[in-house]
Amino acid sequence: MTDYKDPMIPDGKVNPIDTDYQIGQDNILIKVGPFGLDIHNRVFLISALVVVLFVILTISFQQQAEPVFSSMRSWLTSNLDWFFMSAANIFVLLCLGLIISPLGKVRLGGTEATPDFSYGGWFSMLFAAGMGIGLMFYGVSEPLSHFSSAYGGVTVTDGVRTDWAPLAGAAGDALAAERLGMAATIYHWALHPWAIYAILALGLALFSFNKGLPLTIRSVFYPLLGERIWGWPGHIIDILAVFATLFGLATSLGLGASQASAGLHYLFDWPQGNTTQILLVIGITAIALTSVLAGLEAGVKRLSEINMLLAALLLLFVIIVGPTLAIASGFVANLAAYLQHLPALANPLGREDVNFSQGWTAFYWAWWISWSPFVGMFIARVSRGRTVREFLISVLLIPSLACVLWMTVFGGTAISQLVQQGYEVAASAELPLQLFAMLDVLPLAQISSFIAIILVVVFFVTSSDSGSLVIDTIAAGGKVDAPTPQRVFWCTFEGLVAIALILGGGLVALQAMAVSTGFPFTLVLLAACVAVVKGLMSEPRA
Repeated sequence: MTDYKDPMIPDGKVNPIDTDYQIGQDNILIKVGPFGLDIHNRVFLISALVVVLFVILTISFQQQAEPVFSSMRSWLTSNLDWFFMSAANIFVLLCLGLIISPLGKVRLGGTEATPDFSYGGWFSMLFAAGMGIGLMFYGVSEPLSHFSSAYGGVTVTDGVRTDWAPLAGAAGDALAAERLGMAATIYHWALHPWAIYAILALGLALFSFNKGLPLTIRSVFYPLLGERIWGWPGHIIDILAVFATLFGLATSLGLGASQASAGLHYLFDWPQGNTTQILLVIGITAIALTSVLAGLEAGVKRLSEINMLLAALLLLFVIIVGPTLAIASGFVANLAAYLQHLPALANPLGREDVNFSQGWTAFYWAWWISWSPFVGMFIARVSRGRTVREFLISVLLIPSLACVLWMTVFGGTAISQLVQQGYEVAASAELPLQLFAMLDVLPLAQISSFIAIILVVVFFVTSSDSGSLVIDTIAAGGKVDAPTPQRVFWCTFEGLVAIALILGGGLVALQAMAVSTGFPFTLVLLAACVAVVKGLMSEPRA
């Protein structure tokens, strides 16, 4: 079942919202040469102008931009860590509550709706769009970092804790440090981020497929704002969603460019630096434009399935040639450690491990939240026909278990190399290089490293393509069939924003923009929780 259904035509019983608003009624039609544009006059124009201005100013004032971005990131993560962590906990609890409640029987698209995509294609798109580049970038580096800091234990200077160990660390105990390090890593990649995605995705799917509203973020808030969502309150919500999506995506594209650059330097001795990263961004954005022109079915879906196959091959290769028994036992042990340490890791108050909770967790939650309009809308578009229970179980548990497996295989192998073999190169390498340093001591290192670079590039293309699809839907007032040149515009500017942030401070600038756009959108998501429950309560159940 791969025919994409019109989301405005439900199958079976639904409880639609009665509104006089017509999708696209506030849009303006513009003819630019042979190309036609169909854009929401306020959301598109304000978003596009601000993004263009940001790119121009950041590139023009590169030296001044870096300290500004650094200060912004530090202030937000150090002062609002409790807020990000509390919000993420709320999203997880709500998802779990909906799974076991009678509301889980509601079917997205109507009581008789059937899924648009098979499980295989659906899971491929969920996983590739959700966190592909991040897993490649942090799959080795984060477990190694948490292990090393936990093993080093707590360090106090002038009464202030200065170490980066999660919780109280595990000084001198290699096994305990590995379990704590893996638990901390899984905490950042399992239930919490996928709950963030799931809440918004569920709201978008419900209010579009069942309630008959446009596929935009504002539609989720109809139970709270009523007809005012078509005015400035709705405009502001959608504009915030465009900014969060664009800058959250640019963070990931920047990480992907730095890792691809490091891999090419490792394999082919290509020069490293901003120039190589910018050329990579330009080249990969050009490939993404080709995918944009191919459409959802031929572009994103096909690339996602290719990516899943390559990722599975690389994963299987490391399992076979790496410490196989340690990986097999580590998966269960790491999952148990995650569940054991989860209450302490998720506690937002009275934390002593401030470097970990602010420098790692607060950044991650803001980053995931800034990604949520992009991933949420993309998940919504491909999830018609699923029940709420099936949707939430799949979106929460399947990708979470896949992330546990990925981190166990790649991070566990790197830790085993360090502890069992005394191989310190991966642990001491720069973050973008640690994956390749880990692969270097395994058989067929050149081939596996080349596959890893290809994976980074294809994840990059998939994210850029999916992101431009989502941003364009928001900026076109909810139209899912807006003219292709609009997606080309957004795809191009995703690359330009990534370039501007690389030039304006590198990784610090990328992280700062993800956090700063994630903060206001956290407030939007918290309000969406109430709206989603109210919307589900009014729906007929299968």
